[in-house]
Amino acid sequence: MAGKEAMIPLLTPYKMGKFNLSHRIVLAPLTRCRSYNSIPQPHAILYYTQRATNGGFLIAEATGVSATAQGFPDVPGIWTKEQVKAWKPIVEAVHEKGAIFFCQIRHAGRASNYAFQPNGEAPVSCTDKGLTPGLDGQDWSPPRRLRTDEIPNIVNDFRLASRNAIEAGFDGVEIHGAYGSLIEQFMKDEVNDRTDQYGGNLENRCRFALEIVEAVANDIGADKVGIRLSPYSKGMEAGDSNPEALGLYMANALNKFGILYLHVIQKRSKTIKIDNKYETPMRKAFKGTFIVAGGYDREDGNQAIADNYADLVAFGPRSWLTLICQGGLS
Repeated sequence: MAGKEAMIPLLTPYKMGKFNLSHRIVLAPLTRCRSYNSIPQPHAILYYTQRATNGGFLIAEATGVSATAQGFPDVPGIWTKEQVKAWKPIVEAVHEKGAIFFCQIRHAGRASNYAFQPNGEAPVSCTDKGLTPGLDGQDWSPPRRLRTDEIPNIVNDFRLASRNAIEAGFDGVEIHGAYGSLIEQFMKDEVNDRTDQYGGNLENRCRFALEIVEAVANDIGADKVGIRLSPYSKGMEAGDSNPEALGLYMANALNKFGILYLHVIQKRSKTIKIDNKYETPMRKAFKGTFIVAGGYDREDGNQAIADNYADLVAFGPRSWLTLICQGGLS
């Protein structure tokens, strides 16, 4: 049996920085909306330990960095002592299973409404352009454009959230820069209409994201930091006119900080075929661990590892269940 497993690429070991992983399968961050009043609940212990394996890698659901960061009902936060205390037994239970556990830290930006904001205020963003009313069945409120002098405060919120995550026992953090979050709103030119140093050209639009990465890495250590990006996504009306350039710029810029990993949600048709192998410029440019996500199943996940297209593959709810049913996890 051991010999058979050794031939399955997804089940081969991998060293991610200081973490020795027993396989290449990653639990993707999955929003659950079960953390009442933004406080993680004890039942999350069962949820995460069911998905934990010895030497496995789990990324927690998107977790708010501040009171203004929330965009969905009952999603967890990590900006208060009460939230940190509530996370601790969950993280401990995952560690008892021998797994590595990162907390995904997020700010929703304009993907929110008055009901989720302190004192019913407007959500904040890089812009005052709101989402289309009724998009995804939600009642989005018009955002308020952040002043330039307010942006360092948001950067600091991410820094403090990362410190709180380490206090809660997490092994590290994943910065959420995908799927229309605040960071992606700044990066994408179909959203960002600023004229200050955080808008306009590609370098300026990525400045906010990179300031957050730098602040978090300096505080908790670059070896405990990853980031999730989705340059090709148009989710939450956050598209970009040149996603290839955006992705490549970020992959190269992140190398400066020496962070642990880059986690990319891909538009799979945009892969480039080279010598019968599939690679992307982002994979070739980034020097750390490269994680892919985007509807992978067991077969193409194995192919991605076998062809060195990725180091690790993240699986969501349907693909995770398929892996278990097919015997991919024990």
